[in-house]
Amino acid sequence: MAEKQPDRVFSSRPDKIVAARKFKPLRRAVRIPVWGDLGIRLGLALFLIFIVVMIHWWDRGGLTDVVDGEVSFLDVVYFTMISITTTGFGDITPVTDRARLVEALIVTPVRFAVLFIFVGTAYNFIIKRSWEKFRMARIQEKLSDHVVVLGYGVSGSESVEELIERGTDARKIVVVDPSEERLAAAEKLGVNVLAADATRDETLKAVRIETAQSVLVSAGRDDTSILIVLTVRHLAPRVPISVVVRASDNELLARQAGANNVINPVRFTGLLLAGSAQGAHIADYLADLASVTGRVQLVERVVTEEECGSSISELSSGGKGLRIYRNGRAIGYWEEECQNLQPGDVLVEIVPTENGTSKGDGHGSSEG
Repeated sequence: MAEKQPDRVFSSRPDKIVAARKFKPLRRAVRIPVWGDLGIRLGLALFLIFIVVMIHWWDRGGLTDVVDGEVSFLDVVYFTMISITTTGFGDITPVTDRARLVEALIVTPVRFAVLFIFVGTAYNFIIKRSWEKFRMARIQEKLSDHVVVLGYGVSGSESVEELIERGTDARKIVVVDPSEERLAAAEKLGVNVLAADATRDETLKAVRIETAQSVLVSAGRDDTSILIVLTVRHLAPRVPISVVVRASDNELLARQAGANNVINPVRFTGLLLAGSAQGAHIADYLADLASVTGRVQLVERVVTEEECGSSISELSSGGKGLRIYRNGRAIGYWEEECQNLQPGDVLVEIVPTENGTSKGDGHGSSEG
């Protein structure tokens, strides 16, 4: 990815897509706000305390007040609070076997539960958030011309591994996903990770989306992925965006949302299957092109100054030119315009890979 943008996958029948397109409403991922999460935690703790108050009130006959000998409702609330907080002044004590059994089997587990709720709340809202802010501030200092991967499912994880295989520095990759488990796997590769909702503006601003080299979107759901594309395009009008969609009738929607490249894995699988039916080696060659571990790969780049004026068959890189993009139009190597390359033309060529046996063995030209 450091050397090229993701390959483009264009629909062969855009008119068919328009006719079959069914609009699906976009929905933001459900995310509880900070104060909502805090309210749930405190509500649960108060509910547990209320249960203990009711149990103590029901069993107040097993309690003794050394001050006045009478256990009122206020005394029960007071005793519950000092029991939950393990303070224990000793002025109210359980004296019957049943009261002590209640303290051991009911109140003690509730005490631990309330303690864990408050400790977890302190960790989540103070320690963890402070650490995340500090860590992201350190990461943001170095974020520029980086690759942002939004969604670390099957497609996202494969793309990150492929990027690293192709020579992209792992420290120049940022993965955003709400799943801590997925991010733990991504972090093992040495990439930067952020547990957050990629549909939210503050998340994308945190990873400095406007300075990214490119953005890869694979949220697992087409509607969520398209919403992410809309948000990214709003914040970063010039950043190239590649998105994975699984329904063909959503490809046009993804392009209208602002995606530069729309990849449909189902369509690509169909190409492999169709290729295998027409020849034993076609599917193998297509898979070879798609992976850096193959003998050849597709590269997209801008034509160099020395190549301007020459033919697409006379590239200085030694690769075989397949097509150029001029003013947004795709031009095949057999067309007249490809015989006179111009400044600004975007070239797609096929070249031997570093890992493939074809490079430097005298047979590289036969692969094209």
